[in-house]
Amino acid sequence: MPSLFDPVTIGDIPLSSRIVMAPLTRNRSPEAVPNEMNVEYYRQRVTAGLIITEATAISQQGQGYANVPGLYTPEALAGWRDVTDAVHEAGGKIVVQLWHVGRISHTSLQPNGQKPVAPSAIRAEAKTYLLDGDGGRFADVSEPRALETAELPGIVADYARAAKAAVDAGFDGVEIHAANGYLIDQFLKTGANRRDDGYGGSIENRARLLFDVVDAVTEAIGAGRTGIRLSPVTPANGIEDDDPQPLFEHVGRKLAEYDLAYIHVIEGATGGDRDYSQGGAPFDFAAFEATYRAAGGKAAWMVNNGYDRAMAMEAVENGRADLVAFGKPFIANPDLVERLRRDAELNAVERETLYGGGAKGYIDYPFLSEQA
Repeated sequence: MPSLFDPVTIGDIPLSSRIVMAPLTRNRSPEAVPNEMNVEYYRQRVTAGLIITEATAISQQGQGYANVPGLYTPEALAGWRDVTDAVHEAGGKIVVQLWHVGRISHTSLQPNGQKPVAPSAIRAEAKTYLLDGDGGRFADVSEPRALETAELPGIVADYARAAKAAVDAGFDGVEIHAANGYLIDQFLKTGANRRDDGYGGSIENRARLLFDVVDAVTEAIGAGRTGIRLSPVTPANGIEDDDPQPLFEHVGRKLAEYDLAYIHVIEGATGGDRDYSQGGAPFDFAAFEATYRAAGGKAAWMVNNGYDRAMAMEAVENGRADLVAFGKPFIANPDLVERLRRDAELNAVERETLYGGGAKGYIDYPFLSEQA
């Protein structure tokens, strides 16, 4: 019977345990460049079996929030090299999450103040994080414009270029962000995609961009270094779908054709109700995985959303998951793996320091050894 604390190899990446640090946006990389404070943040959390970085923009067009990192300038890649070197020197493994936000952006963040892009010109009921003279603030996202079909190959190429640059900067792999109402998820879901070309309408068409990206990224760096994040029913960033079960079972069958490292699934509403669903019936996550496995899929299955120690141990021991991702607990507990191993008390998250700011609430949470 596997344990949460057992080592495991996923694709081409050997891990020390099945505990994963989920991607966590912290807005502490001015000019989209990782800095020494970011290096320390990831170094502190290096005992995670796998670190997935905060979402990281593949291009300036893909940016949607102030002070989040990118993968599209030499300065950003040099900053990430400092991060990966620190993690590897401490014995850890780290992948970067590839991000294009689509319509979840603001004109002030876009090249030349242009509108954000989306599958269709439908403004999201969502907010982004901007900077002003008084610091950070949340603001409504801007109205997007619909992407022309001819623009999509360029975006796919941006994903492949960013993946190759990431591996060259020392990352062990990448995670394609296809969840939480961002660009790929916008193409997948009926609430954001009203297109009438080959990327809209049918399930197969709405999933086309996702598989264009998977093809390009796996060709660039290998499937064994590629993971993907999916959120079948989350309403995050104003996203919705009329009937997610057949959509994601199609996605699962197609993903089985690739020897991916892992599939990262958010159960329910991101950061909220695990039983949340959309469409006419509750989403069947077990059926989703079963569809993937029946089609021959062998990637590690990573679960996420509200897991505590007991839930995580049960999921791995009963074979429902190969990996469990923890989000906010890793913010306040850099030594979360050891705390879970000992069943020790967890530090509470300081919510007022989650986004933006400096070291406070970022790299000053105490370790167990400092609380003895």
